[in-house]
Amino acid sequence: MRQAAVRRARITSPESGGATGHTNEIPVGTMPIAIGKITFLHLTVITGFCGCFRHDANPVDNANIPAIARYFTTKGRYEEVNPYLIEDILAVNASILQPPSEQCRQVHLTAIIRHGTRYPTSKNIRKMQKLYEVVRRKASGEESWLREIQTQWTMWYTEDMDGRLVQKGVKDHKHLAVRLSKLFPSLISEEKLRGGFIKFITSSKHRCVNSTLSFKAGLTELWAIKDEEFDHAVNDALMRFFDQCTRFVHEVDNNPSALSEVDKFKQGPEMRRVTEKIADRLRVPYSDITDDMAQAAFHLCAYEFAIKTVNSPWCRLFDEVDAQVLEYANDLKQFWKRAYGHDINSKSSCILFHDAFSRLDKAANESRSGKQVTEAVTVQVGHAETLLPLLTLLGLFKDSDVLTSTNYATQAQRSFRTSHMLPYAANLLLVLYDCGGGELRLQPLLNENPLTFPGLTNQQALVPLYQDVKDRYTELLLGCDFETECQLFTGSV
Repeated sequence: MRQAAVRRARITSPESGGATGHTNEIPVGTMPIAIGKITFLHLTVITGFCGCFRHDANPVDNANIPAIARYFTTKGRYEEVNPYLIEDILAVNASILQPPSEQCRQVHLTAIIRHGTRYPTSKNIRKMQKLYEVVRRKASGEESWLREIQTQWTMWYTEDMDGRLVQKGVKDHKHLAVRLSKLFPSLISEEKLRGGFIKFITSSKHRCVNSTLSFKAGLTELWAIKDEEFDHAVNDALMRFFDQCTRFVHEVDNNPSALSEVDKFKQGPEMRRVTEKIADRLRVPYSDITDDMAQAAFHLCAYEFAIKTVNSPWCRLFDEVDAQVLEYANDLKQFWKRAYGHDINSKSSCILFHDAFSRLDKAANESRSGKQVTEAVTVQVGHAETLLPLLTLLGLFKDSDVLTSTNYATQAQRSFRTSHMLPYAANLLLVLYDCGGGELRLQPLLNENPLTFPGLTNQQALVPLYQDVKDRYTELLLGCDFETECQLFTGSV
């Protein structure tokens, strides 16, 4: 299917340093991608669903990488989850695909992907502006990093950027597309793309649409396809289900008490110590630095790095302990707003859960019957808020203790860590194998790292029988009805 025209991504391209950026309209399909040599890495396979993806790996001592980059939560780069990509962004870890026999062949891939690197939202930009004014007008000291903020760095973020995809985000998805084509060459191929066997679905948000265009451009440029363009469907019912789940909106999203643990932590001793340390470094009164300002400074450090690969002077406001506290504050928010904190958080994703398994079932039935699988690949681009409820519904990254405002000290080794789970371009991959004789197997991957489904822990847990996976989730497959779960009953709190 053809599109009438290549849609254009609005990309603001800040130059290096602190100067104000300029806005360019860049056709996503025309941005070059370096394909070059593809490196296959044989790395240690990380099993389980603990979420402990290279937590202790601070990539090579690179002055351009902030020491606290591993704690940037949902504002983090994909490269911090997979540090080998810093050296070669197109490297693939061939050892992650471990079907139990050579007879197994890949017949279907569902890829649910978060959009790429984006600008801050207008809400966060306003908080950054407020912090910048305090630092510019009130801070004192002779430290070089402070002088740089006050005399060289300019507040180049503007509210009209509002979460739009940046050039790094375009590259995130182009590069991911190339890597996945190398991992799954029989599924993501020029023949399959031209034949209409690869389907693209996206959220309506500009950053998701432009990420989808970028993913497609990664493939068309890889295979030098210039005579055809490939359509995508916008489907917010699937990719922004949280907006359409009335019970979630009422009980959690619009209910301040749903995040009471987050508010308590912000007012607690750990966060108070962070704000006081920032005030001390800036030599301003403690009352000038709120928890919002501390998070704004943390976001400035994260965005400057994610967007421009700059180790910003804003990062000097934090030591590692500060970063760990701020990471926990964000994880606490995600836990209570999108994950295990409230049952409706995960149940809001029932529609996406059933969609994924219906596609897998269709592919499984076609493959068993000896027919060609009509939808070899489904690429679905959404948000962190799309992925996290689904990961929660599947029971992944669940700790024995609930995250609260008072147990920060005992959660240092928690599995629930969004820095590892949900960087920009985070992706959940479900790979269906046909191993002959009616034996179908399903392998889950998160961010190109193996997972195991909870409860499936035998020696073949990395690639369990598809029927065993369905048995594990029988209750959800037979229930988990979106309309029922999301209905707001009279008298609901």
